[in-house]
Amino acid sequence: MPLALLALAIGAFGIGTTEFVIMGLLPQVAGGFGVSVPTAGLLVTGYALGVVAGAPLMTVLGTRISRKRMLMLLMGLFILGNLVSAAAPVFAVLLIGRVIASLAHGAFFGIGSVVAADLVPPRKKAGAIAMMFTGLTVANVVGVPLGTLVGQTAGWRVTFLLVAALGVLGLLGVARLVPEVPRQRGVRLRHELAVFRNVQVLLAMAMTVLGFGGVFAAITYIAPMMTHVTGYAEGSVTWLLVLFGLGMVAGNLAGGRFADRRLMPMLYTVLTALAAVLALFTVTAHGKVAAAVTVFLIGALGFATVPPLQKRVLDQAHGAPTLASAVNIGAFNLGNAISAWLGGLAISAGYGYTSVNWVGAALAAGALVLAVVSSALERGSRRPGRIVARTSASEQVPVPADQH
Repeated sequence: MPLALLALAIGAFGIGTTEFVIMGLLPQVAGGFGVSVPTAGLLVTGYALGVVAGAPLMTVLGTRISRKRMLMLLMGLFILGNLVSAAAPVFAVLLIGRVIASLAHGAFFGIGSVVAADLVPPRKKAGAIAMMFTGLTVANVVGVPLGTLVGQTAGWRVTFLLVAALGVLGLLGVARLVPEVPRQRGVRLRHELAVFRNVQVLLAMAMTVLGFGGVFAAITYIAPMMTHVTGYAEGSVTWLLVLFGLGMVAGNLAGGRFADRRLMPMLYTVLTALAAVLALFTVTAHGKVAAAVTVFLIGALGFATVPPLQKRVLDQAHGAPTLASAVNIGAFNLGNAISAWLGGLAISAGYGYTSVNWVGAALAAGALVLAVVSSALERGSRRPGRIVARTSASEQVPVPADQH
């Protein structure tokens, strides 16, 4: 394993920790600023929307510098955002700090995915992407519980300071270990934008929104579901989330391994299983052991889709993958936001906490349908006598020699 992948994973660990740790600290933050918990929840929503907006924005701004330098700048922005959060005198400043940190999220994972894929032979690209995303998944097992514990005992400001320190470690790792690759000549913003004319790129991103959205339709409301339906104590929810995180780690690594062999069959299998498990969660949520097993499986199956979906975008946007890769990271967060909203609608309509599992199953099934459509279109484009262009001839995207 190239050591540069370790540096990227450390950065991903810090980003993953700051994204999710706030969920366990909302009561402390709300109490500290004298706001309601729903108002404090804007720190989650604001971060997600910042990722969606920041992914393309920061990537576009970084098209004129090397990927390594851009990764370093993004880690600097991440550190700044967490320092602002730690020192926030009022709630509005804390929200601003969260948004500043979120702007680095999508572009870091997007550009980092491209860098990770370029560090290894073509047959190992999905595995390299998975290795970087391992930092995000491990954050849910280690970083988030520890950050929550620190915040509850020493204060939430200390948690943000520690996350900023993780950012410094990631920055130093990128500076020392990631190789300096000259900026690609001939690949300009118009080339990056041209790939969005490719239907396959758009389908892959839509699969990301629906497939990953299926996971968070259920997980967003896991606390009230487990306490009100399953009968777990509130303190047990943290350990259930750790179990979910362990599933994420296992699924992410397995997804990267098998996606390098047969990507689309891997997606068919995982999305089918994910839709089935989410549907079954409406039943298993009524038993403690069965619910715990299901939470692990949702984490595993959900994150098994991440490496293949990210690689699918890179493959279809070949020659100018950076912006597409970053936008796809935003698509994961867009899926989170949409699924949480739809799940909330189901609960508000009186269908109960387990109704969100049906929402998640429907979203995962929708992603499966799109995967089948994508493959059918791809097979059709390969038939003799048919030519399907990715871009117009006048805007053909150059393919750097070091990418294929």
